[in-house]
Amino acid sequence: MSLACAYGVALVGLDGRIVEVEAHTGPGLPRTVLVGLPDTSLYEARDRCKAAVHSSGQSWPNTLLTINLSPATLPKTGSAYDLSIVAAVLAAADVIPERELRTTVLIGELGLDGRVRPVRGILPATLAAAQWGFRRVVVPYRQAPEAELVEGIEVIGVASLAQLIAVLTHQPVPDAEPVELTPASHAITTGGDLDLADVAGQLEAKWALEVAAAGRHHMLMTGPPGVGKTMLAARLPSLLPDLGVAEALEVSAVHSLAGYDVTNGLVQRPPYADPHHSASVASIVGGGPGLARPGAVSCAHRGILFLDEAPEFPAKALEALRVPLESGVVNLHRSHGMTRYPARFQLIMAANPCPCGQSGTPGSSCTCPPMAVRRYGAKLSSPIRDRVDIVQHFRVVKGHQLRTALARGEASGAVATRVAEARERQARRLAGTGWHTNSEVTGAYLRQHLPLPDGLHLLDRAAERGLLSPRGMDKAWRISWTIADLAGKDRPGVDEVGIALAMRQGDQLGASPAAREMS
Repeated sequence: MSLACAYGVALVGLDGRIVEVEAHTGPGLPRTVLVGLPDTSLYEARDRCKAAVHSSGQSWPNTLLTINLSPATLPKTGSAYDLSIVAAVLAAADVIPERELRTTVLIGELGLDGRVRPVRGILPATLAAAQWGFRRVVVPYRQAPEAELVEGIEVIGVASLAQLIAVLTHQPVPDAEPVELTPASHAITTGGDLDLADVAGQLEAKWALEVAAAGRHHMLMTGPPGVGKTMLAARLPSLLPDLGVAEALEVSAVHSLAGYDVTNGLVQRPPYADPHHSASVASIVGGGPGLARPGAVSCAHRGILFLDEAPEFPAKALEALRVPLESGVVNLHRSHGMTRYPARFQLIMAANPCPCGQSGTPGSSCTCPPMAVRRYGAKLSSPIRDRVDIVQHFRVVKGHQLRTALARGEASGAVATRVAEARERQARRLAGTGWHTNSEVTGAYLRQHLPLPDGLHLLDRAAERGLLSPRGMDKAWRISWTIADLAGKDRPGVDEVGIALAMRQGDQLGASPAAREMS
């Protein structure tokens, strides 16, 4: 009778829990029992590990083998426990010394031929191992660069079980061909190669996008097809500054858990996610069997979530954005437990004015009945619209305007410089608060700790007339601060508040009839 243990990591969202994998051999009929609340893919590890051990020239215990994953009340999912299971079994069989496993976490899936295959979540799992005081982590060879992004822990990459045994027994390491990453695990796009100068005309929309980038404000773009809504949204990442070290590590951990390849280093640029309008609720906010996996809102954390043809998205998917837009996190409750993922994203939506897209366009041939137009607009509910900071209506660019606009487009680099300067002003003003941009500031902090802007009577009168909700007043207030930051002013004035009110209501920059009347 023999007992040995190894260590793996169970990920609940981005939080890692150390799992003690115990292997016990004793009298009884030869069979393998796996306990500890495993899911189906983990329960099948018995057969994978047994075949991998035989393929590596070792023997599987010919006795009653009991493998326990502790704590037993924590659900275990996936195939990342294969290496720790085999290590515990071989230690119980005295093939490898158990002392080598006491400060080591093992993560990886095994093939039947003994090769070690990549798994999701290497980066957050390595972070958890380091936080729990382990000095060494063993991972699939191709994912060793990803684990090495974590400081203070030794990383060993192995391509096969034979290499693992050699490393733990201090023998010469045999050669093995590492398993390549799956083709689907490419990095999420950041849109860094697109330039704002490619968009002809739409000067008002470009400036609104600059304001949105500077303050990280949510934005709704409306207009007929072909006016540049999608082009403009795709170029928003080129206006944003790089992520900080802590932000990059957090974003990279989410992408690792989602299955994206981060072996080339931390994600330094804000991510850009643009799911198709046929996407399900689970793919937008997160879900899946067992403990939920991150969705598009989490993959867009610290970046942009772009919903093109927003009214065509399922109503449940749109309404599921309400809480993440306010809280910056998404809590997914399932029968197996609750999972929390970060979701502080910037929402950009694009929509046509009607089903055919031509309503309100000069000289248009829109045949949509009024009821169809109203029904189409109602797909974006009032609660979702109220959470949007800036509403920008696009104008149709005429032929002669298009020709003249081609010669005077401003490049993304120049706009990004102004955005970075505005972000620096916000960072200095909000130092010590934990916030970085104007959109994150609470209404209480706006009213109690920041200088009051001139022109607040514009917001008061708009609220009295029912044009602004209390949330809308705070959002217009935040936009005015962003406009002041772009202009290099210490606090917003009447002009900034008036323009912010116009942008909030979807009027042409500062030309709001309501704003003129109330001023």
